[in-house]
Amino acid sequence: MPALNEQNILEMEEVFQIVADKIGSATSPLQLGRTISIAKTERPARAGDVVVVRVLTDNATYNMLELPTGRLAKVNPGDIVVGVLGRRRALKGFVGDVPEKVKAGDELHLLNLGGVIGSCSGHHSSLNDAIKVEVIGLAENGSASTQNISDVGVPLRRTLGASAPLVVVAGACMNSGKTYAATEIIQVATRQGLRVAAAKLSGIACLRDTLNMADHGAIATASFLDCGLPSTVGVEDLAPVAKAIVSRLNESSPDLIVIELGDGILGGYSVESVFEDEEMRGAMSALVFCASDYVGAWGGIELFRRRGMRVDVVAGSVTDSQMGEEYVEDEFGVPAANARRNGAKLFELVSKKVSSSKSQVSSSLP
Repeated sequence: MPALNEQNILEMEEVFQIVADKIGSATSPLQLGRTISIAKTERPARAGDVVVVRVLTDNATYNMLELPTGRLAKVNPGDIVVGVLGRRRALKGFVGDVPEKVKAGDELHLLNLGGVIGSCSGHHSSLNDAIKVEVIGLAENGSASTQNISDVGVPLRRTLGASAPLVVVAGACMNSGKTYAATEIIQVATRQGLRVAAAKLSGIACLRDTLNMADHGAIATASFLDCGLPSTVGVEDLAPVAKAIVSRLNESSPDLIVIELGDGILGGYSVESVFEDEEMRGAMSALVFCASDYVGAWGGIELFRRRGMRVDVVAGSVTDSQMGEEYVEDEFGVPAANARRNGAKLFELVSKKVSSSKSQVSSSLP
């Protein structure tokens, strides 16, 4: 086990100062430098606490770290990495939690690409064991308390207020095609001259999806990370987070806001709480549901029907073939479009629903 060298640690009276090799993107709201002050004493652990660790093991299939720039860097044994404590509940990834307390020498795991760190309790069969890390310490904020990404988080909101039309992209589970559908809607809308803002409202902290949205033309992006959350696991009510993010995006005066809900509408990321909020439901002009097969598509349509909501468009990998698209339309009675084969059709269906919603609002005004 390699020892920390003089380039990495400078010992002071009450804290260590350490020079990190790599910084995870989950810390990006704090805009940290590579030199981090670390408390020596054991402390209670909270989701979002900044933690400095030394990498102990490798993983042939999951060994990259996303930096605050969005660039990927390989994680190697011996690297000093800065991340944040957090939870994960990935059906096709890692499962992990925040320990009650953290002290130097504790062994935890790298739970995701963005540098969320916790105690891993399981993983999908396609993955090797999560990278094991040794805690060096929790980062100090200069006032004898632990740095946390919530220190600079966007304040939550109980009310939404006026907003540009919301196009919500939800799915049956992770990897069902949500991000591809969302970015294609953004790109086509942008090419037609609309100002589009975009958000990722649920999941685990990583900049990849919001950077992808910006690459496709979004004039402004935001995510739950901007509210100081390393993930949305354990958030009882995600609606105040959603309202804070949407309000922030409305400051850019968009014509349209495209929202992706990470993970599935069932699972551990509190996605369902967004649809339980009456104000958020009322602001949704179009609902796109992504699924990978017929049963998933039917299940999503049925679950929303039971909530008194209608899926406006089915997308995702279930529509990767023309047969799938036609089956959904013929058997379920819901318009379907594939983002990869025909993004223009997908946006046309969404646009019609947005226009219809605007007309209904206008006709209801005195």
